[in-house]
Amino acid sequence: MLPAHPVRPAPILIGPNWFATVMGTGIVATAAASLPLAVPGLRTLATAVWALAGVLLTVLVVAAVRHRAAYTGDVVSEQFWGAPPMAALTVGAGTLLLGRDWIGEPAAVAVDAVLWTAGTLLGVVVAVVIPYRLRTRHRPGPDTAFGGRLMPVVSPMVSASTGALLVPYVSAPTVLLVACYAMAGGSLVAAVLVFRGIWRRLVRYGPGAPRMVPAWWIVLGPVGQSVTAAHLLGRAADGVLGEPYASGAQLLAVLYGVPALGLALGWAALAAAITVRTARAGLPFSLTWWSFTFPVGTVVTGAAGLATRTGWAPLGALAATLCAMLLATWSVVAVRTVRGARRGDLLRPAPPA
Repeated sequence: MLPAHPVRPAPILIGPNWFATVMGTGIVATAAASLPLAVPGLRTLATAVWALAGVLLTVLVVAAVRHRAAYTGDVVSEQFWGAPPMAALTVGAGTLLLGRDWIGEPAAVAVDAVLWTAGTLLGVVVAVVIPYRLRTRHRPGPDTAFGGRLMPVVSPMVSASTGALLVPYVSAPTVLLVACYAMAGGSLVAAVLVFRGIWRRLVRYGPGAPRMVPAWWIVLGPVGQSVTAAHLLGRAADGVLGEPYASGAQLLAVLYGVPALGLALGWAALAAAITVRTARAGLPFSLTWWSFTFPVGTVVTGAAGLATRTGWAPLGALAATLCAMLLATWSVVAVRTVRGARRGDLLRPAPPA
C-alpha cells in the first residue's frame, strides 16, 4: 500500500484587504480626536490606538513583502487595493493630530508628509488602474457589483481630507489646497458613477452572499469622507485663498455637508437593516467585518466637523454617539480578527464570493 501524500497547507496570504485593519484602527483614533467635546482620558486613549495602527501598518507591510502573496488576480480582491494607500493616509493624519504629543510637531509633520505622499501617489494609481482593469479585463456582470467597488476610487478623497491638515505646514499652501480640492471632486464624481451600479445590483439581485454583506457599509466611506473633506478644506482655505473663494469654501462645507450627512445616515439605516436580516440566518466572520469601522468613522469625523463649524449641539451628540458605537464595534472586530489570525483562518485564501 502506497503511503498517503501529505496535504500541503494553503499558502499564507497577506492580501490588500488586511490593510483595512489599519484603516479601521486608525479611524478610531482620528474620530476620537475630532470630537467637539472634552472627555478625560479620551486623547490618551486615541493616541494609544493611533500607535497601534502605526505598528500594525508596519507589520503588514513587512509581512506582505515577505510572503509576496498580496496579489491573487481575483476581481474581488483587486478592489481592496484601495486599502493600503488609505491605511497610510489614516496613520499619517493620526500622527499629525495625536502623535505630535509623543514625538513633537516637527517629527509628526515629517512623518505625515511621507505617509501622505506615498499614500496619495499609490491611491491615484489605484483609482485609475483598478477600474480600468475591471472594465477591460474582468468585465463582470451587473449582478457582481458590491460595496468594495468604491475602495479604489475613494482613496483620493481621503488624500484630500488628510492633505488639508498639511496645508499650514507646506511652503506652497495654495497649490496643495487646490490639488486636494481637485482630488476630492474627482473622487466624488467617480464614487457617484460606481454607486449607480451598486444600487442597481442591490435592487435587482439583493445583497448577495452573507460573507460580503458587511461591504455594503463601505458606501458610507465616500459620503462621510466627503463631508470631512469639505470641512477640513474649508478650514484650510481660510487665509490661503482670497475672497470670495475663502468664504465660498466655508459655505460649501455646510451647504454640502448637511445634506450629505443626511444621505449617510439614511444609507447607514439601510445597511443596518440588511446586516440584521442577514445575521438572523448567519453572518460568518471575515475581514469584510472591518467595513463596519472605517466607513462609520468617516461619518463621525464628518458630523464632528459640522458640529465644530456650526455649533449645533445635536450634531456633536450624534458624533459622540457614533464614536462610542465605533469603538464598541472595533473592539469586537479586532478581537475576532486576532482569533482568526491565530487559528490561521484569515491567513488563507477565502472561497469565491
